[in-house]
Amino acid sequence: MTPAAAAGDPAPRRGAGAFPTRRARRRYILILGVLALAAVAFAFGLLAWKNPMPVGSAGFWRIAELRVTNVTVMAIVAFCQAMATVSFQTVTNNRIITPSIMGFESLYVAVQTSTVYFLGATGLVAFAGTQQFLLQVALMVGFALVLYGWLLSGKYGNMQVMLLVGIIIGGGLGSVSTFMQRLLTPSEFDLLSARLFGSVTNADASYLPYAIPICLAAGGALWLNARRLNLVSLGRDSTVNLGLNHRFETIKVLFFVSILMAISTALVGPMTFLGFLVATLAYQFADTYDHRLVFPMAFLTGFVVLTGAYFVMNHIFYAQGVVSIIIELVGGSVFLYVILRKGRL
Repeated sequence: MTPAAAAGDPAPRRGAGAFPTRRARRRYILILGVLALAAVAFAFGLLAWKNPMPVGSAGFWRIAELRVTNVTVMAIVAFCQAMATVSFQTVTNNRIITPSIMGFESLYVAVQTSTVYFLGATGLVAFAGTQQFLLQVALMVGFALVLYGWLLSGKYGNMQVMLLVGIIIGGGLGSVSTFMQRLLTPSEFDLLSARLFGSVTNADASYLPYAIPICLAAGGALWLNARRLNLVSLGRDSTVNLGLNHRFETIKVLFFVSILMAISTALVGPMTFLGFLVATLAYQFADTYDHRLVFPMAFLTGFVVLTGAYFVMNHIFYAQGVVSIIIELVGGSVFLYVILRKGRL
């Protein structure tokens, strides 16, 4: 299906809506239903697997409540990564990049590393709680706004230059972080390393009252702009001809993307290829460019990937620490695969 059809052109068949055929519609509903069932199964499995108390008893629910935080964090991360990556790929008109290219994760690593470097291990332990979470979110969003406002406004605003500058800044922050890490003691480096791997254990329940409403507000704003995103996906010239201010729409979407990526990164740490993996699978499953249909598919795909990976690695192979590594490995492999067959997806 073409982006033009997703933007509002009449469907080839009456009643097909955003789908070219009824068969495509049934396929979408079937895949969405399977993902929903898998999401419920994995979520319940994480809550109930090897719970020593009988299912339904008071003791069972007390133990399950201790695991609810991790499942909630996975849902937040899946929501943020899915909404942000799909929207970012739309406004950049590129299906092989993710918002991580803008240096969010490098900034997170730089903040954590500099805390240990200047304040020591005790400073990193003290630098915890909702204040450090909100501070990191504010730094990332502020960094993004400065970058977007500087490179996308004015007569010579250019998306490609913005992406290039984001890559350079991210590489520079990464180099500074690596230099400081080499000067740490072994014990300080071990403590820091635990923070630099993306893991749901990095999140704290005290973050959720702030993270949930913020990501829902940003994600809801992107959902309300789904039809406009359909038009933006047609390219700058077509968007302008259809009566939209392309630059304003781009900066607006990038602002919400920066909030979602900041929440996800500050909550669990870097997960570079998760968003790319989720967005790529979502487009393949949905088989449409209509963002109203791609968004829920991407969210469910991300949640199934996260909960499924944690369930298998934690409760079957007892290898909790390698979950994020495996997700990054699979996501990186899919990235290389897409690169090699670019233009065919």
